[in-house]
Amino acid sequence: MSETASTGSPTEEPAPAPGGTTRRQMLARTGALGVGIAFSGALSELFTGTAAAQDLGHGAGYGPLVPDPDGLLDLPKGFRYKVLSREGEDLRSGEGPVPSNHDGMAAFRGRRGSVHLVRNHENRHNGRVPVPVIDGLTYDPEGKGGCTALTLDAHGRVQSERVAIAGTAVNCAGGPTPWGTWLTCEETEDKAGTNGYTKDHGFIFEVDGADPRRTGAVPLTAMGRFQHEAIAVDPRRGVVYETEDAFERPFGLFYRFLPKKPLGGTGSLRAGGRLQAMRVPGVPDLSSIQETGATFDHIEWVDVPDPLAVETPIRFQDFGPKGITHAQKLEGCYWGGRSVYFVSSFARAAEGSAADHYGQIWRYDPDRRRLTLVIVFGPDTDVQLPGESPDNICLAPSGGLMVCEDGDGAQHVFGVTRRGQVYALARNRQNIGSAEEPEWGEFAGVTFSPDGRTMYVNVYTPGTTFAITGPWRG
Repeated sequence: MSETASTGSPTEEPAPAPGGTTRRQMLARTGALGVGIAFSGALSELFTGTAAAQDLGHGAGYGPLVPDPDGLLDLPKGFRYKVLSREGEDLRSGEGPVPSNHDGMAAFRGRRGSVHLVRNHENRHNGRVPVPVIDGLTYDPEGKGGCTALTLDAHGRVQSERVAIAGTAVNCAGGPTPWGTWLTCEETEDKAGTNGYTKDHGFIFEVDGADPRRTGAVPLTAMGRFQHEAIAVDPRRGVVYETEDAFERPFGLFYRFLPKKPLGGTGSLRAGGRLQAMRVPGVPDLSSIQETGATFDHIEWVDVPDPLAVETPIRFQDFGPKGITHAQKLEGCYWGGRSVYFVSSFARAAEGSAADHYGQIWRYDPDRRRLTLVIVFGPDTDVQLPGESPDNICLAPSGGLMVCEDGDGAQHVFGVTRRGQVYALARNRQNIGSAEEPEWGEFAGVTFSPDGRTMYVNVYTPGTTFAITGPWRG
């Protein structure tokens, strides 16, 4: 474990400038590479009814980034990081090495000020460092993915690190439940016999970070078998919303799962329920909608004919003469206020979408059965590639969003205020390329401790988990 404070002189990173109301509101510069994402829409919409409904109040950001003498993570002056865990090191449990490809993550309150971190490992069949196979916690011995769990004491020191679930595949994102567990999602639909797997994949699994033995490695089959990305749970009804990040046409669907035992606590989702897909009347492809504020009432939910996709992937199945609504790159999903928000990170007409965009954020209000397009990102001349669109996001206790960048060039965690101002909070300095062609691993899994004093974030490659503390405002 290491700890570094940022106290030196600023780098070349300029202080972010306020943008207009609808253009260049998301802007950061990294040396000679400029990456910009213009968006239209009311950013404050994303914070309605949440605990993060305030603003920083003293201008955007915490100042320029300071070079890290250890070459790991640049932060603003006054901020510190600890390396909690790195791939290839020994797990404290003695079960084997820390797996690779750190991805989605969540933090849960433990006893006496402790924190439980649950961390995904998006390993495919050829993952560099697989999740160790553990008796009672392994679904498919040939699966290389899974989750690990860290317990930190009240002072942020790692007390334990162990396998939480093993034998799964491509554990990308997921989401927390109201009863304090993590739903980890397999972003694949490989069947037994593919890539050496002995069981079908493409499921959601429940993980208890405090006691993984309570949840084991049981697929929640009624929640569907498809290329899962993320989930969000309605804390009033217990309905689980799910996104599908399908890579080829027809693109993914937006789902809801109606549990037989809603809000029943750990293990209750195993009782099953109904899986349904969203149909927006008259809209076969969400990318065709480009105007922010566009609203659709009377949203329909259609039962999925075969949730297990025994013969046919769900998105190919027959949903009747009216069809079903698709969208490219459905990724992030979270609950805010009385609505669920979900993200389409980009759409490309050249790949089969109805139109181009560099990101949409949609809000579904279940009380009104109303779907609204809240934010549209780009395209804009400042955007280098569609892949520069934001990836993992979380609400910050001090107000605003924290956004993990996923694209080419230098990789950052950006903060976005409710006024649309953008600032750099962290920059990854770990070069996984060469001196001639440098490459930096993306950030993922950004989340905050229950008391809001520590931000946890992963670097995907080389797999590294950081804890960041500093003078957070608010």
